[in-house]
Amino acid sequence: MDPITVHGLEWTTKELFVYPNEFIYWSIQIVMYPYMTGLVAGAFVLSSLYHVFGQKDLKELARFSLVFSLALLPTALMPLLFHLQKPLRGINVLLTPHFTSAIAAFGIVFSTYAAIVLSEIWFVYREYFVAQALALRGQPGAGLAVKRLLYQALTLGAYDTGAPALATDKKAVKILAAVGIPVACFLHGYAGFIFGSVKANALWMSPLMPVIFIMSAVVSGIALCMLTYIAIMEWRKFRAAPAQTLAGLTLEEVIGKASRYLIGFLVAAISLELLDLIFRGYTAMKSWDILRSVLYHKDFVTIFVLQYGVGNLLPFILLVLPRLTIRRTVVALLLILYGVFMMRWNVVIGGQAFSLSFAGFMHYHLPIVPHNMETYREGLLGALTVAATPFVLFWLINKIVPSLKFAEKELP
Repeated sequence: MDPITVHGLEWTTKELFVYPNEFIYWSIQIVMYPYMTGLVAGAFVLSSLYHVFGQKDLKELARFSLVFSLALLPTALMPLLFHLQKPLRGINVLLTPHFTSAIAAFGIVFSTYAAIVLSEIWFVYREYFVAQALALRGQPGAGLAVKRLLYQALTLGAYDTGAPALATDKKAVKILAAVGIPVACFLHGYAGFIFGSVKANALWMSPLMPVIFIMSAVVSGIALCMLTYIAIMEWRKFRAAPAQTLAGLTLEEVIGKASRYLIGFLVAAISLELLDLIFRGYTAMKSWDILRSVLYHKDFVTIFVLQYGVGNLLPFILLVLPRLTIRRTVVALLLILYGVFMMRWNVVIGGQAFSLSFAGFMHYHLPIVPHNMETYREGLLGALTVAATPFVLFWLINKIVPSLKFAEKELP
């Protein structure tokens, strides 16, 4: 029999007066859950800067982030499936969605967003699918035959690549991107809603929580897309491949343009988080005494030093300094991703740190070396598995939908 009888027993230590049935139930996977869904939303918003708002300097980066958003999408489910004691029942959320709870509504939101992303990618790359299907006709070999059948299926029978048809494709892309922005924000905003609506937890209960989650999601998604894009382009340069973008812009020019949008979203995210903190201190509700102990004593380093200092202030300074370089941008992007992760950590783990008795505290110890399935799923290796999955998926998807390769005629 499994020696673990209580979920959370292995990684929770208690201090002072804590109720016997209290543990850190939501561990690293519940930290990863809003973090990964936030990356999905942010990547889609970055792609919409071109498709909706016409920022032509970001055209190639927008197409890349759209495909990367699709690769990130399945990882929004993975942390929940890892955390569930019976993960096979997780499919019920998608098969029987309803609005009786925030988690149950996830099925509708996730399915709608997935349909929008898949449809937008199809309209963007339909001309490419048709070209590949026609070019592979009559080619010998079983591998090419399978590839031909794949691209023929992806065309959905729409082989018209005339000017009117392509104009319709571009119009459909713009409509889908515009509709997808609020859906992507809602996909992540409801995660903040889950925390903000918990009346029993003083740290989570805030009407600003969904907005804070959305804004930090956009920041993290843009940062990850930029960082991955830089890594791919630098690898191309290392392999002596062309490093210039489709529009004739250098990597520095594209990243410089994207950095300006990133700075704007970063300022908004920092402002909302500080506003929420100031509001809590000003109102000084009944639970403020325990919150003040958590914020300014127990979790002072993780909140004010690691999250606000290292993860927010330092990358902001690096980005606004003149003569921005790729190397400095990479450091800033890594720090931003770390800062958003620490925000999720402080909300999820910090929100469970104090006992409902308001007289005791609990500490979470992340399992590093797993010795059973529980400590793997809820430990460091489980989190790294979730974090690595989108890159593997992107590599596979990019074999079919080449986000950084172009035909002679430009895609939408």
